[in-house]
Amino acid sequence: MEKNMDQLAVNSIRMLSAEAVEKAKSGHPGLPMGAAPMAYTLWSRVMKHNPKNPVWKNRDRFILSAGHGSMLLYSLLHLFGYSLNIEEIKQFRQWDSQTPGHPEYGHTTGVETTTGPLGQGIANGVGMAIAESRLAEQFNKENYPVVDHYTYVLAGDGCMMEGISAEASSLAGTLGLGKLIVLYDSNEISIEGNTSLAFREDVKKRYEAYGWQVIQVKDGNDIGAVQEALETAKDDQNRPSLIEVVTEIGYGSPAKQGTASAHGEPLGAENLAEAKQFLNWQEEPFVLPPEMEQIREAAETKGLRSEAAWEIMLEEYFSKYPDKEKEWDQWFGNTGVAEALEDDSIWTFDKPDATRSASGEIINRLAAVIPNLMGGSADLAPSNKTLMKERKDYQPENRQGSNLRFGVREHAMAAIGNGMALHGGLVPYVATFFVFTDYMKAAMRLSSLMRVPLTYVLTHDSIGVGEDGPTHQPIEHLMALRSVPNMIVFRPADGKETAMGWKLALSSQETPVSLVLTRQKLPLFENTGEEALKGAYILEEAESGTPDILLMATGSEVELIVGAAEELRNKGYNPRVISMPSWELFEKQPQEYKEKIMPPELRKRVAVEAGATLGWYKYTGLDGKIIGLDHFGASAPGNVLFEKFGLTVDKVTQTALELLK
Repeated sequence: MEKNMDQLAVNSIRMLSAEAVEKAKSGHPGLPMGAAPMAYTLWSRVMKHNPKNPVWKNRDRFILSAGHGSMLLYSLLHLFGYSLNIEEIKQFRQWDSQTPGHPEYGHTTGVETTTGPLGQGIANGVGMAIAESRLAEQFNKENYPVVDHYTYVLAGDGCMMEGISAEASSLAGTLGLGKLIVLYDSNEISIEGNTSLAFREDVKKRYEAYGWQVIQVKDGNDIGAVQEALETAKDDQNRPSLIEVVTEIGYGSPAKQGTASAHGEPLGAENLAEAKQFLNWQEEPFVLPPEMEQIREAAETKGLRSEAAWEIMLEEYFSKYPDKEKEWDQWFGNTGVAEALEDDSIWTFDKPDATRSASGEIINRLAAVIPNLMGGSADLAPSNKTLMKERKDYQPENRQGSNLRFGVREHAMAAIGNGMALHGGLVPYVATFFVFTDYMKAAMRLSSLMRVPLTYVLTHDSIGVGEDGPTHQPIEHLMALRSVPNMIVFRPADGKETAMGWKLALSSQETPVSLVLTRQKLPLFENTGEEALKGAYILEEAESGTPDILLMATGSEVELIVGAAEELRNKGYNPRVISMPSWELFEKQPQEYKEKIMPPELRKRVAVEAGATLGWYKYTGLDGKIIGLDHFGASAPGNVLFEKFGLTVDKVTQTALELLK
């Protein structure tokens, strides 16, 4: 009797996933076993991809938002001919393997984004769909759809519970992202048990309210129904689509399917054996039926043909529209960024101003030379100064717009920015008040983990916010962001340092940059500029010989140490003033440079920052003093708060004098 190839492929995914989890004695077999039919249908019958070139620009994107089911993705990659061999599958969740517990971008070929924190993948998908539609509007011509692909997301009940999915999906509906399709693995099981314990809403009605097309597949094992739903979803170009696929978690394991225990623990040897019997699985562990080679060959052939046809079309397109070839290279090669980095006029700043305003001016200079600059704010563009004045808004009616209106959706905004950056072809930035990085932290952490060079514009950086009070005044936030590996935090002292912060952000290839900017106006210092890119530098040197004290600060507090230095010089002392916009950049400097700026033998040091003092002892030592805030702010004008909380020239001077006695 001839085997059913589709069913054999689906069961291959199920068994490979279950066996890998069993060998690791750790993992989540339930989702891969239940969702295998829909995933296989998508990858084999609908999705456009080339296993031989996983970074083909016009591929469809696939995101496993329910990243705990990572073995589903690894099984797909192996089955369809990507460079993930069976030995790596056997090493699931082990040291130095290509199959970590959750999918990691840049670590495993074919993984489009790092997922695991639930709901992030949905928002990443929104960002990728935005990028696709913006690029399509820029480049496509009649008969030449050179940018034409879909973003598919597989999400679970947990993703639907997370607030980020609501934020991102609401915006996706508003923007009419018709090439975004979410497959919802609706199995009604979470770690604690049935989802009815905490989740009884009608997800379909919620997504209809967001403006999505909603389709239901009542039997997740019905490959034909899944394919029909996907084709229906693709036919609607004006709305994103949610396909609710009703599945049974752990399907194939008689003892485990439909139970919470199938979610996050191995089946166990006995249950795995029963599953093999139930599914009529005859193969040895980690061995696929020989027929699966046909699946691999078919996927490779189809992918190569698809990309080859696209390459021919692209060549004809460039021949017919030669100006577009240069533009294509500019957008996808970021030559506009390279040109901007060499244009001194962009980075010159010659007036006192709030650093948020200086940033706004730099953004608009950049917009004039970087056509693929695209970004926006979480409903705070007038305050963040992030609007590109000569550009229009990105809207369903105008896909050529570059200003993104994220609405009050900080968390989704950051994750959408990640998706845009991962897609390629755009230079994205996102913005909000600094205090609201609390809402964004999970996505910012993933920016750093994925090494995505996304720019965060974070304004209203301290108690200088003033009258809005302690709810809007960051205290611990600088230290929180500094604690994130591979995040550069840059808090400039004036407009010239702000320009350098933007220069840093645009030149960064593998590190997100957080520009932390003031609401209040700051002076322009004579010696600020390019040296700021070293993280810390001597703004004012001791007037004669060796300095007797180091004064260091970031951002708006540099003005205080400059004033205190003048007072100290008037009293016969010899201070060195250090502007320190970025700890991370300073730590990257050679030890010789660091000791030149902060000589180890010079132990009299004062650091000033309008935020938590945690961490500053690394630079002041136990003999030094730190002037900061280890308590919340208050509602009053900013200048009053600085005085009341001891962030003044007099306080810095007196603190320094105590050390100099």
